Amino acid sequence: MALAPRTRLRSTDPADYQRVPRPVAAMAKDFPAGHHITPHSHERAQLIFAAHGAMLIATREGSWAVPPQRAVWMPGGVTHEIRMAGDVAMRTLYVRGDAAARLAPTVRVLAVSPLLRELILRACALPLSYDEAGPAGRLMTLILDEIAALPTVALDLPLPRDARLGRICRALSAEPGDTRTLSDWGHEAGASPRTLARLFVKETGLTFAAWRQQARLLAATAMLGAGEPITHIALDLGYESPSAFTAMFKRALGAPPSHYFGGGVLARRSASAIPGSIGPRRPHADRGPRGARHSNVRGAPVRPLEW
Repeated sequence: MALAPRTRLRSTDPADYQRVPRPVAAMAKDFPAGHHITPHSHERAQLIFAAHGAMLIATREGSWAVPPQRAVWMPGGVTHEIRMAGDVAMRTLYVRGDAAARLAPTVRVLAVSPLLRELILRACALPLSYDEAGPAGRLMTLILDEIAALPTVALDLPLPRDARLGRICRALSAEPGDTRTLSDWGHEAGASPRTLARLFVKETGLTFAAWRQQARLLAATAMLGAGEPITHIALDLGYESPSAFTAMFKRALGAPPSHYFGGGVLARRSASAIPGSIGPRRPHADRGPRGARHSNVRGAPVRPLEW
């Protein structure tokens, strides 16, 4: 009696997707909460999509928070690291250089449309060597068109180069709920409040207050993804009440936290229901692209590289 052919599992090694002879290669990979992908880079550009769960991503230029149903665009060759805030169903599109040429040259968080979400999930189920002249090829072309049209979401935290600002920003990244004023920080940094205020705008494009709020927003995204109660998050981040925190979150992202993390429209679908899911993974360490080590490290925030 002939044996049934063995089903071949799709690779979850990013290195296997860099030289695929197609403009777009899609990979599905799930990660447990706290999983940390240490600094690495890829030859191809990436659209890193959080179909479920939240991620924090950092480069030498800054940090980005990626809530569920959002994605980060990562140009090829950019060194970055990723930490999972909660269990994450990551769906990644690796885009060849010629196909990525018309897309953004810098890192950014994008608001993924319902159409693009379904296209990404479908792409993860297609053969890597799909027919470029057939329906699969047209689907990939549509994906690239959709990426080009996506709006940017303000979930970035730019990194200043001035050493005095760097000390302040490192401290606020570690303790976003710190309520000290710019005058208070001036004593520690050895500069006047006026000088620090001018430098913040010059080097980050944000006022001190706006930078600190952005740091709190990124921290909140990680804490929400880890399942922490809104009341605890609000107090930890220096807000007087949960309603004040929720108002800030809604102003920044256009919807309350429950829309992303608490059973709202975007949060209802579990990872197990997502096409292409490889199922839950047990926390462990493994090797990532170009020797990067993936480790299950909980609790530590992702900060810009080489501060």
